[in-house]
Amino acid sequence: MSTPTDVAVRYDQTLRHGRDRRLPADAPHPQPTAAWPPENVALLARFRDWVVSSGTSEAITEQLYIPMAGHVLGLALKPHPQLDLEADLARAMDFVKAKGVSVEWADMCRNALAKFRQFLAHERGYVQVTLRPFNYERYCQGLPDWLVAALTRYQHLRQARWRPARLNEQIMRFWSGHSRFWQWVCQRHPLRELADLKRRDMLEYVEHRLAAGYAPTGVNNDLRGLHGFLLFLQDSDYPVPQARLRMPSVKEPDRLPKYLTDEQVRLLRDDLERRVTAARFLMERRNALLDRAAFYLLWQAGLRLGEVEELRLADLDLSGRQLPVRRGKGLRDRTVFLTATTVCAVDAYLAVRGMGPTTHVFLFRNEPVKKDLIHSRIQAAGERAGVKVHPHRLRHTMATQLLNAGCRITSIQKLLGHQRLNSTMTYARVHDQTAADDYYAAMAHIEARLQLAPPAPEPSQPVGEDERTQLLALVTCLAEPELTAEARSGLVQRMRLVLTGGLPAVVGVAGAANQCGPPGSVFGTTEAASVLVG
Repeated sequence: MSTPTDVAVRYDQTLRHGRDRRLPADAPHPQPTAAWPPENVALLARFRDWVVSSGTSEAITEQLYIPMAGHVLGLALKPHPQLDLEADLARAMDFVKAKGVSVEWADMCRNALAKFRQFLAHERGYVQVTLRPFNYERYCQGLPDWLVAALTRYQHLRQARWRPARLNEQIMRFWSGHSRFWQWVCQRHPLRELADLKRRDMLEYVEHRLAAGYAPTGVNNDLRGLHGFLLFLQDSDYPVPQARLRMPSVKEPDRLPKYLTDEQVRLLRDDLERRVTAARFLMERRNALLDRAAFYLLWQAGLRLGEVEELRLADLDLSGRQLPVRRGKGLRDRTVFLTATTVCAVDAYLAVRGMGPTTHVFLFRNEPVKKDLIHSRIQAAGERAGVKVHPHRLRHTMATQLLNAGCRITSIQKLLGHQRLNSTMTYARVHDQTAADDYYAAMAHIEARLQLAPPAPEPSQPVGEDERTQLLALVTCLAEPELTAEARSGLVQRMRLVLTGGLPAVVGVAGAANQCGPPGSVFGTTEAASVLVG
């Protein structure tokens, strides 16, 4: 932690060494810290700690951020709560420009002032949820006023269920989805009142979208949105015929959720762990720890991306290895459990988390992470590891792995936060190792019962010394714990051939060595083969 005295000495040194004779005599000059209100010196020390906590190097902080913040305070000479976040910061920028600095340095100073403005906003308790300007006219063009007013009321009703961090995205998605149908209808015939909407409009809209090459899933999403809006109109005392509420739908492909194999998960995990180990700078290490912690929460805890973004420090129970997920999909709360690996990853990230305006767990540059940050960083890790992945695929992977490990389907339903068991049962169709093992065991039993495998005939001659050595080697191979079922079957067949005299001794020994274990194991080496030959 920085002391006010140390930071004041640092800025005063910068002020003395930075005097420029080219500066016009009438230009305002920042005053040293002795002329400041005492609370401003303490503010500068807090600003330094705040910047460093985000991963910025101390050298850049001392050479850029501290001088620019000091110029603001040294020019204003008033308590920091009275600073104008625009005018007072602009005076500091004018001072820098008056010194005749390069364009590149001026841009860096402007960015440093933006950082100081952000810090002052946090000090004053401003939590910025930036709403981008939304072009409603684009989506309302050609629609009657009564319909625009009804859609606006419906948006406000739905908006209560949307997370603030996703508000921009959800507003755009709402108007894009609803206006697509209504604009298409209004282009075909006037829509003076709701009664002008006919069922044939819905059927023809479906045919139009399919003919244009749009996927059935997208068409059905439009119809579901229309159905919800019509129900809202019905509750608002609009006369909605029941025939309009019986929505047509398109048969969708029954796709299986995609998941990662164990090998792909290992490659992804190794890449993230390697970046943590190889990080040389503070910001590089902080970002690597953030990526790793988010990865384990998405994979081993099965969180949705939005749930990771909205995690709060108060929700973390690392000692109890559990995590309450609040206001998940459908506004449902649930509890997930954390492995020791996940706890260690989150704990290591918290040590470098830094300071921010909120209690969000994941911060980036002193702000809660934005929508696309974790998504893009997980995708980048997949590209480095040669694995096609996105955050939700890690959730699919967790569900599939738990199912194949014998976890009960109802437990997986609770962990994933599914309202309906059918949603969870989808994973049972992806790759059920239990079903696969049952199938192979049952078929082996059936084949043995029907004697589909040829029985071993009686040996035509007594077993010699070479054959005995060979059989002992094959039996030893069969005892290998890592041997696959296919390899075991091959070894049994070779034993039959040795007993019937159908396999020469030397060839059989070499074959036994080749069948035993992976390369490099005790039975897969040249030395092992020589031992088998005797």
